[in-house]
Amino acid sequence: MQTGIDKYLLEATKIGVAIDIAIKSLEKYPNKEWDKETLTHIIKTYSEWKNDALNPETKYRNLTSLKYVKDNVLTLFQESSGDAVEYFWTQIKKENLDFIRENKMEKILKRGKIKNEIELNFIIDVMIPYQQEGMVTQEEMININEMIKKFSEKKTKGKGKNMFLI
Repeated sequence: MQTGIDKYLLEATKIGVAIDIAIKSLEKYPNKEWDKETLTHIIKTYSEWKNDALNPETKYRNLTSLKYVKDNVLTLFQESSGDAVEYFWTQIKKENLDFIRENKMEKILKRGKIKNEIELNFIIDVMIPYQQEGMVTQEEMININEMIKKFSEKKTKGKGKNMFLI
């Protein structure tokens, strides 16, 4: 029987391997829009996430905290396209890691509701790039803003305005 610590170590190790793959993907196929400084910063961030997963403070050594790291690591590769993304997912499969490529925005739009702060942060991070790249329609942007408003009102019980509406 696995203990919580065993499960944590297993998941953290898988995330560490995924981060190594992410870094290799970004180095092998850098985004043409990034300068060297941006690429260096992103790789440094991935390295910090790896350290967070493998050497967490005691209070963060749990599967819930690890899920935040995992979501951070996978966001770029879940919601982008290009050679680095395809290479990343090919390598994930070769390593038999059980990470699944999914379109989170599509799921949220179909559901019509933001479930939690992770989804809220995700939407806020990608909504403008998605709109600029034509990945969401104007109607979907209106729906996204309405979902952000409803989620924020629920979290603040209607107090204050949401600064994220576009």
